[in-house]
Amino acid sequence: MTASLIGDSPCPTVVTSNNQLAFDVARQSGTLLRGSADLISLSWERRRRGATQDFSLMGLIHTTAPPSIREYIGQSLVAPVMPWDAIICTSPSVQTAMSNMFDDWRKYLGSRFDSKAVPAPMLPLLPLGVEAADFAKGPNSLGDRSSFRTELRVGDDEILVLWVGRLSFFEKAFPQPMMIAIEAAAKMSGKRVHFAMAGWFPDGAEGERLYRQAASLHAPNVQFHIVDGNDKQKLRKAWAGADVFISLVDNIQETFGITPLEAMASGLPVVVSDWDGYRYTVRDGIDGFLIPTLIGEPSAVTDSLAAQHYFNTKSYQQYVAITAQHTAVNIKIAAERLSDLFLSPGLRAKMGEAGRQRVASTFDWRVVAPQYVALAHELAAVRASASGGTIHADWLAGHHPSRSDPFHAFANFATHILSDDSVLSVSSDLDVDILETFRGSELTMFAANWHAAMPEMTTLVRALKDRGPMSQQEVIGMFPQNQHLGIKLAFLWLAKMGVVHWE
Repeated sequence: MTASLIGDSPCPTVVTSNNQLAFDVARQSGTLLRGSADLISLSWERRRRGATQDFSLMGLIHTTAPPSIREYIGQSLVAPVMPWDAIICTSPSVQTAMSNMFDDWRKYLGSRFDSKAVPAPMLPLLPLGVEAADFAKGPNSLGDRSSFRTELRVGDDEILVLWVGRLSFFEKAFPQPMMIAIEAAAKMSGKRVHFAMAGWFPDGAEGERLYRQAASLHAPNVQFHIVDGNDKQKLRKAWAGADVFISLVDNIQETFGITPLEAMASGLPVVVSDWDGYRYTVRDGIDGFLIPTLIGEPSAVTDSLAAQHYFNTKSYQQYVAITAQHTAVNIKIAAERLSDLFLSPGLRAKMGEAGRQRVASTFDWRVVAPQYVALAHELAAVRASASGGTIHADWLAGHHPSRSDPFHAFANFATHILSDDSVLSVSSDLDVDILETFRGSELTMFAANWHAAMPEMTTLVRALKDRGPMSQQEVIGMFPQNQHLGIKLAFLWLAKMGVVHWE
């Protein structure tokens, strides 16, 4: 991917990987990008390290349908997520929904805690992208088109409509409206039509049975095909072989939708639902057609559905599928627009070329990736200019109130706390070699890598035997600074094993 972003020129960026807790790397770069919208744990860890102003956090929203995701996004307002952090929204619909949700959170927090100053992350609008070159028609595209259509027995004057994506009515789209619309469009246009759904069934053979059953009922005169979407070569041929792309998504799981962009990059006209991210990427009447959608007003029934999912009496799949089953896409308009495309090769070519140019100019990763870099610079500027007027100093460093060091959180459980002043000793008749015998018990050696190694422990035990009782501070002074924490934990383990005594 790096090569495709910069072309043939040498890559100026060194791409490495590291542990997510390796904050030195984040400090050096100034920004830590996480592939999800959950910045809470990272923000608390950043605060624990006293690094809140050292770098920015960037998260990315993939879906807002699960209440658990909306909840942790909203809880950014009570976590140490700062105004120099960002949760990226991939469509205007998502951006508006999250902004409204933050407003509701602010109202709640203001009324509960009588506070108006609630720092919040930015909610910038940045799209996802595609590798447009991967979908451009190359020298083999005519061969791919011919091969795929021959395999499906699609004639030169016949129409092939393509869907690409996961074949899940739970989380993507119920297929029946597409089947009904294609059947009606075939009748209107007088064309022989094929409908290929390229993807994969999360529930295997049962899912395929249900889709084929629906196709035979709702589109009996359309030739229905299932194509393995995990076969990259076959999928490439499908993009080349199709005439029209369709995706009448009806599911709240969808927030952006990458497949319409892939279709546009492939030069296909698209017929998609006027829904969330689709209306952001597809220009109605230019790249294809946006089909109106319908959703109901809130009611006691749908409120009950949300409550049942919140309390886990309805699964997430049931929650979104029940909602989708009561969300409509205008089948009449979809059929009319499909018929228009079926009857006009010129319109198909015109819209396909417009879509291809739109992706190249707006949604290719070469265009999108620099926007992420620009956002990082913008966050750095906010971070650099932050003043103490609205940011309290105690927000910038400290432990998570409920995730602190266990020796801090449970200090009152024990009788004593080992400290530098604690006096340590061993019995005068102790056989130091007993430590080596401990290696014979896996249970005894459990978590041995968390404290000092056996040679160091042997040294400190021998010192206590030879010199008599010593304070912890005196003993650890015998060792290099970088071993002190391991020595302190070793004292606790040795006391656990009855080797060391404390006063």
